[in-house]
Amino acid sequence: MNDYTTILNCKLHNVTKEELLEKFTSGVLMPTNVDMVMKMQKDRDFYGCFNDAEFRVNDSQVLRFASIFLGHELRDTVCGSDFFPMFYLHYRDKRDVTIFLLGAKEGIAHEAMERINNRTGRRMVVGCYSPPFGFEKDEVECRRIVDMINASEATVLAIGLGAPKQEKWAFLHKRQLRNVSRILCIGATIDFEAGKISRAPKILRKIGLEWMYRLFQEPNRLWKRYLIHDFPFIWLLLKQRLGIYKNPFNGKK
Repeated sequence: MNDYTTILNCKLHNVTKEELLEKFTSGVLMPTNVDMVMKMQKDRDFYGCFNDAEFRVNDSQVLRFASIFLGHELRDTVCGSDFFPMFYLHYRDKRDVTIFLLGAKEGIAHEAMERINNRTGRRMVVGCYSPPFGFEKDEVECRRIVDMINASEATVLAIGLGAPKQEKWAFLHKRQLRNVSRILCIGATIDFEAGKISRAPKILRKIGLEWMYRLFQEPNRLWKRYLIHDFPFIWLLLKQRLGIYKNPFNGKK
């Protein structure tokens, strides 16, 4: 895909959900939102993962509005929580497409697995695991997870650990995953699939206020992210519009 829209230091593929579904046959899919863009102003390793991902798409209606402000409109908002069910329903009859779910709290990934398998009418999700807190720093635990995924013979890994943990783990271990050809970094989508967290109403998603709905759902966890960490995005966007924004990594990973 050669059509990009650049927001701050992030080049996003300018695709629709339908185009992505057709093109995403291998590689890492990284839906990107405002919080991730802001993290990539400071985290060089995370920025490197972003640049290495084969599919970098817009996960935020706010970013779509930002692209209009910058004069190069993103044609669609490709939320991971919208695209993932599109993906598995599209491949429901393809027996060689099987999924492993990695993420969410204890038991939630298992509930998501059962619901997805009921929707697809087959055992499409062949394994799941909710890792303990801090697992990414435990080499033995990470090795056990790799072995678990390999033993399931899943061809797709859907990883919902939150950014940047999920992206960093995916890129660190993807070469060890023998059967996996596609990795989807999908954040809270496993919780949505399990029915544990509700999506914002469509009208709020359309006008870019899904973040506010999430904030009311989980204020203790999300207030600092949305109200402090992400707020400078507006100033940085204005600097880009004025031509004075500078990539903190000078275009390097």
